[in-house]
Amino acid sequence: MDTTPNREAPAVRMRGLRKQYGAVAAVDGIDLDISHGETFALLGPNGAGKSTTIEILEGYRLRTAGEVTVLGVDPAHGGLDWKSRLGIVLQSETESGVMTVREQLLHFAHFYPDPRDVDEVIAAIGLEHKARTRISKLSGGQRRRVDVALGIIGRPELLFLDEPTTGFDPEARREFWQLIRSLKDEGTTILLTTHYLDEAAQLGDRAGIILGGRLVDVGPVDRLGGAEARVPIVRWRDRAGTAREVRTEQPAELVASLVRDLDGEPAGLEVIRPSLEDIYLDLVRAAGAAAPDAEEAVA
Repeated sequence: MDTTPNREAPAVRMRGLRKQYGAVAAVDGIDLDISHGETFALLGPNGAGKSTTIEILEGYRLRTAGEVTVLGVDPAHGGLDWKSRLGIVLQSETESGVMTVREQLLHFAHFYPDPRDVDEVIAAIGLEHKARTRISKLSGGQRRRVDVALGIIGRPELLFLDEPTTGFDPEARREFWQLIRSLKDEGTTILLTTHYLDEAAQLGDRAGIILGGRLVDVGPVDRLGGAEARVPIVRWRDRAGTAREVRTEQPAELVASLVRDLDGEPAGLEVIRPSLEDIYLDLVRAAGAAAPDAEEAVA
C-alpha cells in the first residue's frame, strides 16, 4: 500500500459519521475535515461522543454509517503500515510493569520504521532522572508522561491525544504544551480531546464542540460561539439591590453612565469578557447536555 502523504487531501475527513447502539446514536452525523499540520481540539462533556469518534478514527471501533478517511485510508481497513503513521495516547495510564522507562521506550521503538531517539524523547517528557526506574514505581503523573512518550516515539504523522494531561501538575502541563508545540512545528497533525479549556485555547488552531453525538460548533478557538457570545457582560445591583446584567459592546460607557446615575460605583459591579470556558458552558446549556448520557447508556 502506498503510504506517501497526500497533502492535498485532509489528514482527517468525516462525512455523515454515525455510530448507533440500538436506539442510541453515540455519534450522530458528523462532518469534519482536519488539515495536515493542524492541531484540532475536540471538546465536550463526558458521554458526548468524543471517545467514540476518536476510536473510530483510530480504527478501534467500527462505524455504523458515513465515510471516514485518516491519512487517506479508511480506518476500518487500515493495516500495519497505516498504523505505524499514527501516535495514540489513550485516557488510561500505561500498565505498571517490570520494565524501566527506557526499556519500555526501546521496546516500542522497534515497532516503527523511523523512531525518534529514545533518550531525546525521555528528555522531552522530563523524565531523564527516572529513565532507569521501573514504571510501576512512578507516580500517576509520571506514568502519564510515559504514555505521551510512547505516543510520539514512532514519529507519527497524526497524533491522537485523549485527555493527555490528566494527573499533571501545572508546571508539568506547561512543559507538555511546549512539547506539543514542538511537534506541531515539525508538521505533526494533532487531534486533542481535553476537559481543560485553557489547554484547548493554548494548543488548538481550531476546536469543535460535540454534544449528544453532534458537532454544535466548529471554528478557530477565538471565534467559537460567534461574535455575540463574546460581547462583554456588565453586572451590578441597582438601588433596590436587584441584580442586573447587560451585554454591551461599550462596557466602559455603560459603567460611566451607571456611576453618574447612582452618584458612585454600583454595588457588585463586574465587567466580564466571556472566556472560552464561558462560551463552552453556554453552548452546553443551550444544547441541553443534561440529557441521558449516550455513551454511558451503551457501556
